[in-house]
Amino acid sequence: MTQEHLKFNPNPLVTFLEKPMAEFTKADILKVIEEFQIEMINFRYMADDGRLHTLNFVIQSLAHADEVLTSGERVDGSSLFPYIEAGNSDLYVIPRFRTAFLDPFAEVPTLDLLCSFYTKDGEPFEMAPEYTLQKAGRAFREATGGMEFEVMGELEYYAIAPRQDEYMPEDQHGYHVSMPFCKFEEFRTEAMRMIAAAGGEIKYGHSEVGNFTNGDLMYEQNEIEFLPTKLEAAADQLVIAKWMMRELGYKYGITITFAPKITVGKAGSGMHVHTRVSKDGQNMYVGENGLSDVALKTMAGILSLAGSLTAFGNTNPTSYFRLVPHQEAPTNICWGDRNRSAMVRVPLGWSRNAGNMMANANPLEKNDKVDFSHKQTIELRTPDGSANIYLLLAGMTVAARHGFEMENAVQFAKDRYVSVNIFEHEDVLNRLEVLPDSCAASADLLERDRAVYEQDGIFAPKLIDGIMKQLRAFNDRTLRAEIGSDPEKTLALVESFIHCG
Repeated sequence: MTQEHLKFNPNPLVTFLEKPMAEFTKADILKVIEEFQIEMINFRYMADDGRLHTLNFVIQSLAHADEVLTSGERVDGSSLFPYIEAGNSDLYVIPRFRTAFLDPFAEVPTLDLLCSFYTKDGEPFEMAPEYTLQKAGRAFREATGGMEFEVMGELEYYAIAPRQDEYMPEDQHGYHVSMPFCKFEEFRTEAMRMIAAAGGEIKYGHSEVGNFTNGDLMYEQNEIEFLPTKLEAAADQLVIAKWMMRELGYKYGITITFAPKITVGKAGSGMHVHTRVSKDGQNMYVGENGLSDVALKTMAGILSLAGSLTAFGNTNPTSYFRLVPHQEAPTNICWGDRNRSAMVRVPLGWSRNAGNMMANANPLEKNDKVDFSHKQTIELRTPDGSANIYLLLAGMTVAARHGFEMENAVQFAKDRYVSVNIFEHEDVLNRLEVLPDSCAASADLLERDRAVYEQDGIFAPKLIDGIMKQLRAFNDRTLRAEIGSDPEKTLALVESFIHCG
């Protein structure tokens, strides 16, 4: 990180310490506690429900703060993870200094840190979501000769508030509208500033297509999208962002939901994940004439495990009410260029024409040839806000590595390319595998593929068992057919999962 990046960084801890978050040490945190007169420390950690849980500490002295940061604290693991036996449930939570940020909601100066789980023997807890992701990233680097699997997420969400009839955009036509047609732009921009101050690397925010009214309520869909970064940092910033957005919504008196489906016939909310493979600062997805073999192998792995990846990214029955035709949500296993009916999409890239376009729009500027190939990503459109983000990204990383280990991976990917809207071409649609239509079907596919996820000890067998048990407990194999297009029954189901993930 250059001095210029440090100077303009929105995180006040980065500008104060004059170093990136990845380099924060315990000594730095103690220095922050003194400088910012911190009165409280919050430990936050991801549980099985995909949300952050919290321990609060009142700082008694600098020595007390040092002890808290060094030793961590003991928690009841069986209350956080259902697959831990109650008779052997104690776990330690230890803060990760690189995640420190100032709590924007606290009434007194408060420092928050994300934590990792450790066993009674001081070893990483093998079933912890964060550690599972760490193992997956390490295995990918080893299998690919030092390549990094980088990701970024898109948080789609609905803001729900008392109805306003003035300046309402046309139903399901809210894409990128501005105030006053976008009622919650101020909320979105305030949330973006808070997330950035906590270390979130935000690309942009905007209103989305979904908007409608129902009785006394209005529903407005928005999105905040992040920049590609290293796996663990990407997961950390997404879970912090979801917590902050809900907390800020609570302060505003509005409901923020990442639920995958709201009602029949309206746009659902996904959590699309963009991926990028880099080495020595180069984007390995970009070849001489388009996508490289690295990109095709990565896609092959994700396509081959697409069905079982839903076990991590689509974790309640409403997830499968979103994955239906004609709602810009995937139903079949395929990929395409700029094609929003495909499960994996290769977005429009900048690698050749950025300088030309800028000069054309601004005649006073030079027509410089600038390489923006680092911006090229590949997007998985299946996941939604019900996902446990660490486990989803771990599963995707395992799938990407699997692509490098598959025979004929490049051809496998090429065989699943589509160049048309699949719902308008029956011959194309009929040759493609379909995604699962229920949690129960997702569990079946996870059971089929579990050996790939368990390879090299990345996903613990008990963790896979626990996920399958949870998915099957919904007993939803025929639920989508039973409810059909009944808005009242769908709404009742949605309300039971409104705060998922």
